[in-house]
Amino acid sequence: MRSSGAIVSIILTILVCSFCYADSIILKKGQKLTGDIVANRENKIYIDIGITVLGISKDDIADYSYSNQTEEPNEPQQNQTTPLPQIQNNGKLYSTTSATQMSIEECVEKVSPAVVKVSTPGGLGSGFFIDSQGHLITNFHVIENETRIDVTVFQKVDNGFEKMKFKKVKIIAINPFVDLALLKVEDLGDNKIAYVPLGNIKNVNTGQRAFAIGTPLGLERTVTDGVISTTSRSFEGLVYLQTNVDINPGNSGGPLFNLAGEVIGVTNMGYIFFGGLGFAIPVNYVKDFIENRDAFTYDADNPNSGFRYVQPDKRVNKADPDFLREKK
Repeated sequence: MRSSGAIVSIILTILVCSFCYADSIILKKGQKLTGDIVANRENKIYIDIGITVLGISKDDIADYSYSNQTEEPNEPQQNQTTPLPQIQNNGKLYSTTSATQMSIEECVEKVSPAVVKVSTPGGLGSGFFIDSQGHLITNFHVIENETRIDVTVFQKVDNGFEKMKFKKVKIIAINPFVDLALLKVEDLGDNKIAYVPLGNIKNVNTGQRAFAIGTPLGLERTVTDGVISTTSRSFEGLVYLQTNVDINPGNSGGPLFNLAGEVIGVTNMGYIFFGGLGFAIPVNYVKDFIENRDAFTYDADNPNSGFRYVQPDKRVNKADPDFLREKK
């Protein structure tokens, strides 16, 4: 019969060996991280430590190694998708990311499950989830004057995508002036959904690559790509991103992505008879709308309340002012 000391020794050996096969990163300050290295990019290495995925700058790394691998896992294995590393902003309802640029194919693989179709009795548009609780962004004009809203999610499965339609959709907030609406799917149940991070408008530049995913003319999960034509196109007092990414009816409310898989705009306008003229609401407007959603809370009893400018009092003294009388 083994002694208690021998049993403890065996258990410790098993525990130590279980970490022998983990990838590791040694930082210049001496700390060591163990887990699964899921991506090795130009400037960062991403390691899954079990409770989260960390992006470590290579400037902070002294050394790193892989377990039982002869090649670095720069790309995920076929039929496997590594989600974008998410950094949740406390109290802001949306997330950001530290991901670096990828190819369009890689981006589409990662972010397309978060893009949805938004249907009403009057038509359809697109939208995208911003968190795991079912909150999503679309255009106000997609759901204008509607209360019956369906959201179709395209869940990724082994052989492609599987449709799931949710009918219990709540309107959280609307802002007709910037054409944005915040919805929430309330009948998710145990279904887990993908969501996408919001980017930084300061990092959006004229000429950079961009792509959109949506449901133009009812054609689900359509991907179109192009560049940012200008970052400051003015319409009726608001600034829009202009892009040559094709935007058609049904794309409205869908996301415009950069090559890091971040949402940089919400598509809402396009010229039907002229290709290469699409427009998107910049992501800074979207963030402001989400963060101040209480100010735009939807009122079911007065869903389309109008606004009017208060006119100044009329001038009591109708006589010409002094400077005009002097000229006469």
